[in-house]
Amino acid sequence: MTSNPLVIGNILSDYVDFSTISWEKVWEATKQTLFMTIFSVIAVFILGILLGLLLYETQKSDNIMAVVLYKIVAFLVNVFRSIPFIILIVLLIPFTKALVDSITGPAAGLPALIFSASPFYARLVESGFREVDKGVIEAAESMGASKWEVIRKVYIPESLPNIISGITVTAISLVGYTAMAGVIGAGGLGNLAFLEGFQRSRPAVTLVSTIIILLIVFIIQFIGDLSVKKIDKR
Repeated sequence: MTSNPLVIGNILSDYVDFSTISWEKVWEATKQTLFMTIFSVIAVFILGILLGLLLYETQKSDNIMAVVLYKIVAFLVNVFRSIPFIILIVLLIPFTKALVDSITGPAAGLPALIFSASPFYARLVESGFREVDKGVIEAAESMGASKWEVIRKVYIPESLPNIISGITVTAISLVGYTAMAGVIGAGGLGNLAFLEGFQRSRPAVTLVSTIIILLIVFIIQFIGDLSVKKIDKR
């Protein structure tokens, strides 16, 4: 039995009616998704590097205060990594309300996005620091480099490919998180796909929202791969 492409095309055109799409709403939702993604990626990048560095430095320390600090930070990182994103949004509602004076809209989605992704990225950064050649670190220290100089001139440059690769993976995860956040009122393409697409039986809206999300992910992956390729000299 052969399928007639024309028949299949007619069935798809009946099911996916692109005339139901409000392109103004699609553009607005896309801007909201990009806002949440870009802002949260920048915050996660900064916070993740700080947390990753803190985890790395305190774990190998013999100082009792550093050991206690490591255990506290590692515990919090593991806790936030373990909480499903959709539950974390609910748990952070009081904090979000106090911080942005709202529990809906793109800005209200940022705390949950940042708190969920930063611990994950911090572990990737910590792992990247562990892979730095110990001989390079010892050489820098023997030349009188301070701790800050070792961090700035050895740790970060030597682990930069891993840092960039890690933030690429994290950014892609954040795009998916924005879609989930949108379902409960944070706006963006997830909100558009759920409210305008699913609840109003407009599959074309859901399809277009999905395609745009995929394009954003492909662009992030392309930029990340290109950056690592240019930075990694190994």
